[in-house]
Amino acid sequence: MRAHTPPWRLSLTTTVLLLSPFDLLASLAMDMYLPVVPVMAQVLNTDAGTVQLTLTVYLVLLGAAQLVFGPLSDRYGRRPVLLTGAVLYAGASFGLAFADTGDLFLALRVPQALGAAACLVAVFATVRDIQADRPDGAMLYGLLGALLAAVPAVGPVLGAVVDHLWGWRAIFTGLGGAMLLAAAAAWRFWPETRIRVTPRPIAPCPIASCPIPPCPIPPCPRGRAIRNALAPLSGHRFWTGTLGYAAGMGCFFVFLSTAPGLMIGRQGLSPITFSLLFGTVAVVMMITARLIGPRVRHWGAIGCLRIAMACIIAASLLLTIGELAAPHAVTALLLPMWLAGIGIAITATVAPGIALHGFDHMAGTATALYFCVGGVVLGGVGTAMIGLSAAGTAWPIIGYGITLPATVWCLTGRLSRRPQHPA
Repeated sequence: MRAHTPPWRLSLTTTVLLLSPFDLLASLAMDMYLPVVPVMAQVLNTDAGTVQLTLTVYLVLLGAAQLVFGPLSDRYGRRPVLLTGAVLYAGASFGLAFADTGDLFLALRVPQALGAAACLVAVFATVRDIQADRPDGAMLYGLLGALLAAVPAVGPVLGAVVDHLWGWRAIFTGLGGAMLLAAAAAWRFWPETRIRVTPRPIAPCPIASCPIPPCPIPPCPRGRAIRNALAPLSGHRFWTGTLGYAAGMGCFFVFLSTAPGLMIGRQGLSPITFSLLFGTVAVVMMITARLIGPRVRHWGAIGCLRIAMACIIAASLLLTIGELAAPHAVTALLLPMWLAGIGIAITATVAPGIALHGFDHMAGTATALYFCVGGVVLGGVGTAMIGLSAAGTAWPIIGYGITLPATVWCLTGRLSRRPQHPA
């Protein structure tokens, strides 16, 4: 079979500006309404647990739904999946702005997550398409990671400001409107990048009088398609990158979920102060993601992943000391999370290239499996850590930040003894 990659003629700056809004809006749907979670529970006549569940449902569906949209993007193209997801996300966001019960709000988070999943898989499949033949693919991942890391810094602050000026419902109206603008730009400028594979013709049998007739039962194309779609799951490299993504982003998810209770509840900070301090962790992530790209080729992707896991584990140990010695000190939480942020940002830069290497012909499906498996792991393990640990403490972050990164560290040991690719 011969693969034909459509040309991508946009500059790096234009590429980042075109692709990044979809990633940013998918993340903003989690981060932007964090400061107003207590208020929303009262307005929607529900409990804080239901509002907390909207975060978990969104995150799990964000990964699981890509199992559907990934193969669809391989079959029909990145553009149709992207534009469909954008419309679905925008419509659900407008509906969330007018939700008046907790059950309706939770239900509308489902189509919003589905739309975000479609956009994410289309974006990362496109990145894999256009950088498959380029040696500096990590640079594009790094730039997108740097912009994505800015969302937790800007999102809660922006959400608090919007809530103060127009109320929390305006947060979701703004998300829907921004997605429609991004979709309009994609409709105009985003070319299709799906790699088209042309099968080679099958040569006829050279024995004209062959006595053996053709088999009356053709091979099952559905079974072969399923095996091909699940092929990434048999690779050690895929699992190492995917669990690395789950370790890094899962640590941030647990921090994101527990930070309001820690910093507003236990430490008595105002929503604005919480948003500003919470954002410093994302600023560290943004700076790290911007600086790490050129160093990936020198240290290697696996080496960078090992450094990232070491940072998260060390941060968790520092959090343990702070939780035991100074549980009400803001610095005892923030300083370790800055170190963890370095590890999370490095992970976001190198993990996709590690997991997706060798699957350029099925980038959409491989990307879907990457986000689905990673999302299910981080959502399931993260939620279990939160549920099993004492509320209003840092123990969920500590438990997650030691368990999964240590597992990934062990997995990288096998790959580090092999010749490595920079991506």
